[in-house]
Amino acid sequence: MNQIVDRFRFILDSNDKTSMTTSRSNQLYPQDQYNQKLEANVHPRQWINPTPDGRYNLVVIGAGTAGLVTAAGAAGLGAKVALIERNLMGGDCLNVGCVPSKAVISAARVAANIKHARHFGIDVHEGLNVDFAAVMERMRKLRAKISYNDSAERFRDLGIDVYFGQASFVDSTSVEVEGTKLQFKRAVIATGARAAAPRIPGLDSVGYLTNETVFSLTELPRRLGIIGAGPIGCEMAQSFAQLGSEVLLVESEHGILPREDRDAAEIVQKAISHDGVHLRCCGKKLKIKNEQGIRLTVESHGKNYDEPIDQLLVAVGRAPNVESLNLEAVDVEYDNKGVKVNDKMQTTNSRIYAAGDICSRYQFTHAADFMARIVIQNSLFMGRKKLSVLTIPWSTYTSPEIAHVGLYEDEAKDRGVEVDTYIQHFSDVDRAILEGDDDGFVKVHTKIGSDEIVGATIVARNAGDMISEITLAMTHHLGLSKIGNTIHPYPTQAEAIRKLGDQYSRTRLTPMVKTAFNKWLAWRR
Repeated sequence: MNQIVDRFRFILDSNDKTSMTTSRSNQLYPQDQYNQKLEANVHPRQWINPTPDGRYNLVVIGAGTAGLVTAAGAAGLGAKVALIERNLMGGDCLNVGCVPSKAVISAARVAANIKHARHFGIDVHEGLNVDFAAVMERMRKLRAKISYNDSAERFRDLGIDVYFGQASFVDSTSVEVEGTKLQFKRAVIATGARAAAPRIPGLDSVGYLTNETVFSLTELPRRLGIIGAGPIGCEMAQSFAQLGSEVLLVESEHGILPREDRDAAEIVQKAISHDGVHLRCCGKKLKIKNEQGIRLTVESHGKNYDEPIDQLLVAVGRAPNVESLNLEAVDVEYDNKGVKVNDKMQTTNSRIYAAGDICSRYQFTHAADFMARIVIQNSLFMGRKKLSVLTIPWSTYTSPEIAHVGLYEDEAKDRGVEVDTYIQHFSDVDRAILEGDDDGFVKVHTKIGSDEIVGATIVARNAGDMISEITLAMTHHLGLSKIGNTIHPYPTQAEAIRKLGDQYSRTRLTPMVKTAFNKWLAWRR
């Protein structure tokens, strides 16, 4: 096992302690048939870069979600497009993010359902035996199956010139890749971000995992330490606990998911603790030691802990992929958070745009997708589409899930927006009760005195699916009363959202209106 850990160890820069991009061999370990198929799709070994034939309408640097959507959309409209990728097409989402994590989470949920089967009157006599190697093999198989959608071959067939190698700007009209200069009218930076290692004493003395390497594991860690109780940390902590690991989760702030609604986060915290995750929040004096293995020491709520662990996952921090792009040559400003863009996704060089994790605090696949659509319109057609008009939801895929869109209550207060808050607990929703998923809620904030929705949070098994109804309403300016007047099937958990519409409607029944109704009804007798 230690040899496997050494394989995943990141090389740390001595100045900023930021992890560098992992190599293909590390990301695609083990080299089984599924990873070989993945590699053949997203970075073919025998690929020969094309020879440029004239100027490109658009050169896209980075083949993650933002880059792929930009390239495909522009080519579909008839533009001449070049797409450059230095590592694996598909970016984080396909290779080390959404796709592999949700495959692992789905297996972990099955294991959890079996463990809790007795609550439904079902006795599993054989007990539970998790074959972790098979879980991870299934993940690799499904990832490889999905990978054709992001493959070099598919994008070449779309009429796009696909180049593999490190891109570097020469000037405001050209970029170089593997010694070949490409001329462009417009360019798009979509190089994304990577895992970053925080400054933790002793961290550079041990082999550790990030989201970029954890999915290369083939053996279940008996004891897994995780630093960071954000979305990645919580998803992986709960999943590995459900699969049989003893998990220690360390967070410097109080509780988990510090950016989420506190009521919602507390419900998830209770759930992951029930699944066996040991939380050490308000963590101070965190240190990592290499003493015949990894030891983690931390102070939590006045108590000192010294824990031996088999594997360590660092799930906090991101760094933008700006190295070697030579952005200074084209006057593109950036900092440690990424490339700076205006509301039209333009960088400080008006000929160069950016999209996705490289330039946005919304580091989600679906956000990158819609940023790319803005870039296509603005870069090719002098459009005036704006990032600020997007209504962007997100979800953390714990069990239960937390999904959110719009403003939190404290954000609304900070912006001077007064709100009314409506809450529907799933303990009063029939389908949730019958499913055993009644420990959650839907919370919606509206502008005070109106039904205009400004934000919402859902805690439920399928919160990520349910939030779309509210996102649709916000995007198209449909008030909460419109949701209340929309028939929902019974029994469903989504009925909780309709019930909030009823709550709003009841607030319109003021004493004056009620008196008028009573007089009308009395006259009609």
